[in-house]
Amino acid sequence: MASTKEQARKMVQTYLDEVEWGDDEFIRREEQKTRKERKQLPEGCLNSALYRDVMRIAWPSLVELLLASLASMVDMMMVGAMGPVIGDEAIAAVSLAAQPKFIFVSLIIALNAGLTAAVARARGAGDHDLANDTLRQGLLVSMMVCVFGSLVGYLAADPLIRFMANNGLSEQVIGMGVSYLKIQMAGFLTVGLSSTYTAALRGTGNSKIPMWYNIIANALNVAGNYALINGHWGCPALGVVGASLATVLGQAVATVIAVWATGCGKYYFHVRLSDFFHDFKVDSSIMGRIVKVGLPSLGEQFIMRLGIILFTRQVTALGNPAYTTHQICMNIQSLTFMLGQAMAVSSTTLVGQSLGKRRPDMAEHYSRRCSQVGILISIGLGLFFAVFGKYIVSLYSETAAVINASVPIMILLGLMQPIQTPQFILSGSLRGAGDTKSTAIITLVGVLILRPIIASFTIPAIGLMGAWLAIAADQIGRTCLVTYLYGRGKWKRIAL
Repeated sequence: MASTKEQARKMVQTYLDEVEWGDDEFIRREEQKTRKERKQLPEGCLNSALYRDVMRIAWPSLVELLLASLASMVDMMMVGAMGPVIGDEAIAAVSLAAQPKFIFVSLIIALNAGLTAAVARARGAGDHDLANDTLRQGLLVSMMVCVFGSLVGYLAADPLIRFMANNGLSEQVIGMGVSYLKIQMAGFLTVGLSSTYTAALRGTGNSKIPMWYNIIANALNVAGNYALINGHWGCPALGVVGASLATVLGQAVATVIAVWATGCGKYYFHVRLSDFFHDFKVDSSIMGRIVKVGLPSLGEQFIMRLGIILFTRQVTALGNPAYTTHQICMNIQSLTFMLGQAMAVSSTTLVGQSLGKRRPDMAEHYSRRCSQVGILISIGLGLFFAVFGKYIVSLYSETAAVINASVPIMILLGLMQPIQTPQFILSGSLRGAGDTKSTAIITLVGVLILRPIIASFTIPAIGLMGAWLAIAADQIGRTCLVTYLYGRGKWKRIAL
């Protein structure tokens, strides 16, 4: 009878497991190949096998991310349904609180970038024990970051929201935003831990378990919104406070399921919370691998959040109606990001595992196929948003000015889809290789330099549409940069 460890390994089988290991000589031969030669698959390798691996990891991630984005959309729609005026103010308040929250979430995202890459390398190298130890070290850092972030975010909620408002929003909007943010930060540990477990599971290639516990979390979030925003099922009507409480509840349940999944030994990992109380030690070697990738990723996330905050302040200065329109369109845009991010999960995992097995050729083959699938789907997605964008916006707000202002923005959003998707996927490939420095540079140029500078000219000239032209320029610039840096191929030689 197969051991528990062997059963766990079988949960994440890919075609890569059948491929021979590479060595120094193999890698040297690969580096001497021309670009045309590198496109040729190894003898006996079928395209269908690679696409099957790509989609096996990507589709659960796509479902998970889409449902998370849809849950966020439903959040906005439900608070928007509080009334024609109060609803628009509630949308502005929830959106206002999102940016400070993401400052702290970015710390966890940075850690998770390093964790996924390190786990994927261990999985590719066939080192099951190292993968378990890597998750333990990642959880330790995550707990410390979450406690720190929770305290700081809660205590600084009021000045953070007022800074974001930039004197362009009412006191009622600011008050609701502060209440929403405080609850989010009080429950920040659940967000951090569940995302850390998700990052580790994705590193092994197992994206189904995160999909299921995040589906449950989102379903509870929506049910909680219904019960607590306007008061149903005997619950009090708490408005945006109820929406925030519902989000934290859903994440708490997801965390409990993730703890069980990684502790039971059935899904590759066998890491229990009790491990931290029995001879657990900080492993500087493993921690170093996580930090090596995570630190540049932290810089990237910080740059991203700083740039978006500066940009958001430029938009809030236009006043509440324009800001509400902007945030509705941004919320819809987050849905379009899900395709690229899902394919990036697949690319990150398979590139990391391929390099762990010393097969840079397979890493490149997997990355290329992730990009092909992503671009094809993004074209159809772009057409959908360009044609039906007005009707989607009307689900958020009944205000005619908001709906009419969104029409050209949604057309531009549709045109951006085939441009922005390769950026996500190739960035995912670089992160899987451990090259988070390149992605940090790309984010710096696009979000912190290009977008705010262009917006400073276009927003005063043409208002809200100018903000979205700046976003489009940022996306085009980042796609060009990531394509260039990926094409240089230095990521194949990064050691963790």
